[in-house]
Formats: sequence, structure tokens, C-alpha cells
Amino acid sequence: MAKRRKKLGEILVGWEVIKEKALTEALKYAQEHGKRIGEALVELERCTEDDVVKALAAQFGLEYIDLDHHPVDRPALGLIPSKLIEDYLVLPLAEDGDRLRVVITDPLDLETLDLLRFRLNREIVPSLAPVNKVKRFIEKFVNPEGDVLSQTMASIDQEAPEEAGAEGDGRSTVAGEDVDAPIIKLINLIITEAVHGRASDIHIEPMADRVRVRYRVDGVCHVRDDIPKNMQAAVTTRYKIMSGMDIAEKRVPQDGRIKMRVGGSDIDFRVSALPAYHGESIVLRILRPESANVGLGALGFEEDDYQKFVKIIQRPNGIFLVTGPTGSGKTTTLYSALQELNRPDKKIITAEDPVEYNFTGMNQCQVKEEIELTFARILRAMLRQAPNIILVGEIRDREVGDVAIQAALTGHLVFSTLHTNDAPSAITRLIDMGIKPFLVASSIQAIMAQRLIRVICSECKVADEKPDRRTLQLLGFTEEELAGKTVWKGKGCKRCNNTGYRGRIGIFEMVTMNSQLRDLAFNLAPTSELRAAARAAGMRTLLEDGKIKILNGVTTPEDLLRVTQAEGVMAA
Repeated sequence: MAKRRKKLGEILVGWEVIKEKALTEALKYAQEHGKRIGEALVELERCTEDDVVKALAAQFGLEYIDLDHHPVDRPALGLIPSKLIEDYLVLPLAEDGDRLRVVITDPLDLETLDLLRFRLNREIVPSLAPVNKVKRFIEKFVNPEGDVLSQTMASIDQEAPEEAGAEGDGRSTVAGEDVDAPIIKLINLIITEAVHGRASDIHIEPMADRVRVRYRVDGVCHVRDDIPKNMQAAVTTRYKIMSGMDIAEKRVPQDGRIKMRVGGSDIDFRVSALPAYHGESIVLRILRPESANVGLGALGFEEDDYQKFVKIIQRPNGIFLVTGPTGSGKTTTLYSALQELNRPDKKIITAEDPVEYNFTGMNQCQVKEEIELTFARILRAMLRQAPNIILVGEIRDREVGDVAIQAALTGHLVFSTLHTNDAPSAITRLIDMGIKPFLVASSIQAIMAQRLIRVICSECKVADEKPDRRTLQLLGFTEEELAGKTVWKGKGCKRCNNTGYRGRIGIFEMVTMNSQLRDLAFNLAPTSELRAAARAAGMRTLLEDGKIKILNGVTTPEDLLRVTQAEGVMAA
């Protein structure tokens, strides 16, 4: 009888790389999002891509190749045409008679192996390596010309005519045959590199003597390069044409959208043009479909907060508010909740400004102020559609707040966001808008504040032998809390671009309304009293949640201090 091949999850659990709970969570995530179990484990940050590939190699009886420490056999690289290497992500290692040893990234990709056998007319002996390391190897050794983006910028700097300066309208430059192709290539390279580098934003910022290009990765901006000043107008015009803006209008802000296929995925970009002192500043927000499909288990909840969150979103009516500044992950959290509730027996309607991600099974409405299609108007129309669940992008004023509360009181579950620094102050904010205190007290079921902190890179994670004592003191750590605990940090490696961090998760502050909090809200109690009552009822602050993640080796004291100081929650 043939021996049963072990499953990938079994191997990783057997190696003690992951726990059974993490495997169960990843299996559910993989089923919901149509992914392989290995992809799910990596996306949920339960293990590294290296771990998955090593387990795959063991599962299929293949050799694992660590390309970071593998000697380069340049004659062997010539055994397969570079076009095949780049298109199919295969690397020739060495000849062995009529056989050729190659590195592949997917042991189930039999079509590629058959293609290589046919094209090269020899037996192929496959080994395995992670996709990201194969790509880096190809960039370094198969395409030795180096940094294509920097080279393109340099070539434009040498070739571009001086008269195409920032004061020109950019039309002749973009239309000119000599410069048109390099500009298009440059723009496409910037976008592609940002997407592959996990950036959330691309910033094109005119300055006095240059145009700075920055990518925001894991919430932090990194300078990439400078575009020659004499190409500013051409670059700006190109972005405006791609996003459907008026290229002749330079005096007022404009918004647009770009849809491009990058690396096999359709990516949306929300584009903003803002007139500034040295010319128009362009920002592209990269909207990845998978970023709103992370699943509740990957948001970063501690177990008790996770159980509270799941109970709250299962309630039949009431308002659930998520608060925090722009870029703190509120939309992702709410989309994850809606995805959990998105079933054929539930009708879900959303009012958003703008609709960033499209989901099957939900009715999503776009706010259009120019035709007076406002949040309040959409909300009133929603109620005539008999929904079970409503998402209001943001409660901005009393009118929207009143309609949302009426919806909650008439049997609908309402999700929305608010811009406040912490959870208890959301109650005060709604009352300050002019919403009656008894309506606020009776309709709100729970409020959750959140921020995003960076996760230590799993590949270069090491114990911090000498953590900064001042930082630990500022975060309120005591000697008792630190006794026997290890503080971790990232050394910096290729995988995390030497930042020491890769990815982000949330820290949360969850307030579940009880009779005492409702009484305080009804009696117009100040935020300090609401906060004290919430703490007494078991609320864990943003800072305390972050401290748990430091002691669990998820993040660093420096990153928690960066987030909490910036948002003024140190007093928590």
C-alpha cells in the first residue's frame, strides 16, 4: 500500500512552526478566500514563506535551496533563456549528464516542468525556493543591469529638454515622440515597484530643485528617488491623464482613479492632485482587494477582545462605532466584519465616500455631493430597501447621526466610523454634534478605537539584549511586568528592506455599553468619567493592548511609542 503523503499543515505542526489553532484559523481563511493553505499561513503572519517552502519540499520529497547562501553558477544560468527564467520563475542550477537541476517555486506546476523538458530536450530535476528569493536572484544575476527605475530616471535626466520645465503645461513633452516612451516607462515602473514593495501610497512631491518620490510602507514614508525637475510637468500630466483629471486645471485640487494590471492582479489607485508652492503634488493610494479581505483572525485582536467583537457584530440591531484617525485601519476592520456577516439570508447596504473595494453580495452606494447624493439622503433611501445591516462610511454631522440612530432603533445593525482619539470620547463627540443624549445612550452597542502598529519581521527577529529603558518607562512598563520576559526587535534583512518590520496589525480599545455607561451618557458626563467607568467595566486601553503585543514579541517598544505619542493616548 502506498504511503500517505503528509499534508502541509501536519508537517508545520509537527515541526512546531505553528500551533493547531493557527492551522485551523488558516484553513478557514483559505477556504473563505480561495487560497492555498501555505498562502493563508503567510498572509496571516503565522509563519514565513521560507517555512512553507521547506515544508512543501519535505512533502514532495524535493530539495530546498536557500538562494541567499547558494553559490552563483554563471555558466549554468545560460542553460535556460533569460526570457523563460523571468516568465516562469525558474533557475537552472547545474548540468548532470542529460539532466538539468532547476529551482522552481511551485511543486504542483507540472505545466512549467513539461515546457522545460520540451524546450530543452532533457530531463528536469526540480528543487524548491521561495518566490521572493527567486525574484531577487533574477533581478541581481539574470538582469545585471541593476536598478531599472533609477536608470530610467537617469536616462530621462540626460535626454530631456530643459524647456519642459515645471512651468510648462506638459502637453508637448508628453506628446513628443522622443520623451513620451521614457515617461510612460518611468510612471509604470514607479507604480509597479510600489505595488511589489507593499506600499500603500505613492507620493510625487515637487520641490524647488527636484521632484521627490516617496513610498509609504507599513505606515512610514521612505524616500525612493528624485525625478529631474525639468520633467515635472510631463510626469504630473501623465498621472492626470491616466486618472481622468483635467490636465489644463492646475489651480484647484482634483481627484481621479486609475485601474491597472500589476503582477497578474487588477489594482485600483485613488489619485489626488493638490496645487502646492512648487507645483502639483500627486498622491496615489493603492487599493488592493486582498487588503480588505484579511479576515477577523488576522486583525490583531487579543482573544478576549476577539470574542467581544464577534458577539457584538452578531447582534440584530444597534450601532457599532470604530474610531481613529485616517489610516488607522477602520475601513479594513468594518469590511472584515461585513465579510463575516455576508450571507445569502442577510441584506447589506453601504454608503461610502468613496467606494474603495467592491464585494459580491453587498449593495454599495457612492456618495456624490455634486448631485446632492449625501450620506443622509442615501441612508433614508436605504431604510426603504429593508436591509438587515447598514454601513455608513462616516458620521460627519448631526443629520447623518440622527438617521443612523433611527435606523439602529428600528431594528437595523449599523456600522460606522468617527474621528476621535479614543473610544469613550466618541459618546461625547456625538452629543456635541447635537444628537440627543438619550438617543446616543440607547442606540450604541459598542465603540472600538484602533491604531496600526508595525510587526517585527519574522526572518530577522532577534532578542533585544539592551532595550531602551527610557522608552520602556514612557510606556509604563514596571520591573515586575518585564521580569522573565524578552523584548524583541528586527535586525533588518532583504525581506523587510532592512527596516526590521514587515506588515502591520491593530491595537484596540473596546468599550461595550452597559447600564452605568448609558446613565453617564444620558446625564452628559465628561469623557474622563466615561473613561473611568469603561476601565472599571474591563476596557483595555490602546497602550495596554500594545504592551501585550510587545511582551508577545509582535512589535517593538519604539513603534508603540511612535503610535501612542503621535495620537496622544500616553495618558491612558
